[in-house]
Amino acid sequence: MEKYEKIKVVGRGAFGIVHLCRRRSDGALVILKEIPVEQMSRDERLSAQNECHVLKLLNHPNIIEYYENFLEDKSLMIVVEYAPGGTLAEYIQKRRNSLLDEDTILHFFVQIVLALYHVHNKLILHRDLKTQNILLDKHQMIVKIGDFGISKILVSKSKAYTVVGTPCYISPELCEGKPYNQKSDIWALGCVLYELASLKRAFEAANLPALVLKIMSGTFAPISDRYSPELRQLIINMLNLDPSKRPQLNEIMALPICFRPLLNLYTDIGSVKMRRIEKPLSTVQTGPQGRTGGRVPVSRSRGAGKVHSLPLSSVYTWGSGITAPLRLQMLDTEVLLVSLGRTQKMGVTKSGRLITWEAPSVVSSESSLPGAMEQMQPLFVSRFLEGQSGVTIKSVSCGDLFTTCVTDRGIIMTFGSGSNGCLGHGNFNDVTQPKIVEALLGYELVQVSCGASHVLAVTNEREVFAWGRGDNGRLGLGTQDTHNCPQQVCLPAEFKAQRVVCGVDCSMIISTQGSIVACGSNRVNKLGLDTISAGEEPNSQNQVEEVYSYTAVQSAPLNSKRIVYVDIGTAHSVAVTDGGQCFTFGSNQHGQVGCSSRRSSRVPYGVPE
Repeated sequence: MEKYEKIKVVGRGAFGIVHLCRRRSDGALVILKEIPVEQMSRDERLSAQNECHVLKLLNHPNIIEYYENFLEDKSLMIVVEYAPGGTLAEYIQKRRNSLLDEDTILHFFVQIVLALYHVHNKLILHRDLKTQNILLDKHQMIVKIGDFGISKILVSKSKAYTVVGTPCYISPELCEGKPYNQKSDIWALGCVLYELASLKRAFEAANLPALVLKIMSGTFAPISDRYSPELRQLIINMLNLDPSKRPQLNEIMALPICFRPLLNLYTDIGSVKMRRIEKPLSTVQTGPQGRTGGRVPVSRSRGAGKVHSLPLSSVYTWGSGITAPLRLQMLDTEVLLVSLGRTQKMGVTKSGRLITWEAPSVVSSESSLPGAMEQMQPLFVSRFLEGQSGVTIKSVSCGDLFTTCVTDRGIIMTFGSGSNGCLGHGNFNDVTQPKIVEALLGYELVQVSCGASHVLAVTNEREVFAWGRGDNGRLGLGTQDTHNCPQQVCLPAEFKAQRVVCGVDCSMIISTQGSIVACGSNRVNKLGLDTISAGEEPNSQNQVEEVYSYTAVQSAPLNSKRIVYVDIGTAHSVAVTDGGQCFTFGSNQHGQVGCSSRRSSRVPYGVPE
C-alpha cells in the first residue's frame, strides 16, 4: 500500500470496500478494491480471482483498465482505472423526464458495442452488463465498462450454464435454465439501449416471479415517437425472445444507424475541445437520416441553443364551457386519432400508445386572483397511459366514464367505471388500467364503439358483440336486459357487419354492402326506422319509437342508398353515401339537422353541397 494514498471510500462492492486512491508515483487517481479473502467462501474467492484474470486479458479504451493486484493484511487488493463521471445509471437518473437526443444515445451505445465486441473476441461473456456497471469519464462523453466479477471465460465450451446477473437484465433463456452464449449479453445490451431511450428499465416488477413472467413474454412499452424507426427496430431485434434471432455485434456495427456515430468516434480521437457556434436552424427539421455529423454538438449537450420545431400534432377541444377551440398540451408525439367521453379525452399515437388529457386535480391559486378581469382557459395536462407494456393500440373509443381500445392483434381492452357492465369483464367492478376482455380472446376485433353506457364490437369474421346497459333495446339482443359480458348479436341473413356505431340509447351497424340496421330508441326517427317514401311524413302507424332487435332502415332515401359512414348524436344522426351525399335525420330542435329554418320533420334531410 506504500504506492497508494487512500482518499475516501466511494462504495461497498459485493465482497469488499472500494477506495478512491492517489498513486504516489504520478498523482493519478485510481480505484482500489479491498477484498478480505479470509472471510470469503471458496466461490467468492474464485469470483475475485476471476475478475483479475479477466481484466488482464482486456485492453480497450472503453473498458476499465486493470493496473495490478496484490495481497495486503489478508485482503486482496485490485487496482483499476478511476472513472470520475459516475455510472450511466446515475446519468440517466439525473435526466428525470428529459429524454436524450438520438445522437447522444447512439454515441454512448456504439462505445458499449465496441467494448463488448472486444470482450467477446477474447471468448469472454460479461454476464452482468447493466447501466450501473457502465462508467463515464469526467466529461461524461467516454464510456467505460467495468465489474467483470462474474464474467465467464469460454475455454472449450460454447455455452455457460450458471444463472447469474442482475434480474432486470436477465435474458429469457436464463429464466428457463437453458444454456446461453454471447446472445445473452446482446439481450442485456438491448436493455441498456432501451434504458437510454426511455430513461427507465425495459422490464421491472414488484417481485421476481412477476419479473420473470414479463421477461418471458417479451413485452415492454414502446419508446418515444421522437426517435427514428431504425432505433426502435434495433431495440426490438435485440430483445427478441429467440436468441438466434438477436443480431451479432458485427451486424449491429454494420447498421446505417450505427455507422455515423462509429465514424465520429475515430475521427474525433485527439481532437481539441472547442466551443461550437451553431447556425440558426429552420423550424422544419430533417428526419434522423438527415442529421449532420459530429459526436454531440457541445452547446446542445449543455442545454444551450434550443431548436424550436413545430409540434408533430395539434389537438383541439371545445364545448362544456369552452367557447372557442382550445389547443391541448402535447407530448413529443404524433396523434393519429382521438375520442371523447364525459370526462375522458383520449388519443392513439403513431407508435400505438394511449395518450390522455386530464384536468389537474388541484387548481393553481393564480387562476383566481382577486381583481382578475377574465377567467383563465382551463388547463389539460397530457400524459401517456401506463399499463400497456409491449402492446400496440390501434383504436380507442370512450363511453361515459369508461374507455375501450383495440390492439393491432385484435385484442380488446377496457378500463374505467364498471357500472352497467360496460367493461365486459363479467362483473360491475371498476378497473384503473387497461384489462383484456377475456370473453373475446378467441376473436380478432377490428372495430369497437362506445355509447354512454353500452359497447358494440365487430370481428374480422363480421360478427358483432354487444354488452352494457340494455334500456330501449340498444344492445339489439331482443330484450332490455343489461349484460356485463359480451353477447353475440343476431343479424339478418347475408348481413356482413363492416362498422358499428353506438349512440346514447341506440345502435347502428353498416354492412359491407352499404346497408344499415339499427336498434334502440328511434325518437324523432333518428335511426331512420319509420316507413317513409317520396319524402312524405309518416302516419302514426308507420312511426317506430324503439326496437329491441336489429332492423333494416326503412326511411327513403336511406333505404336505397349505399351508405359508407354514419354517426349518431343525442337526438339526431348523419349518414354519408358512396356518392358523397350527406343526409341528416332526427330532431332539429337546435338546428342540428342543418336546415336553414327550424322544422319538425321525421323525413331525412339532404344537406346541400
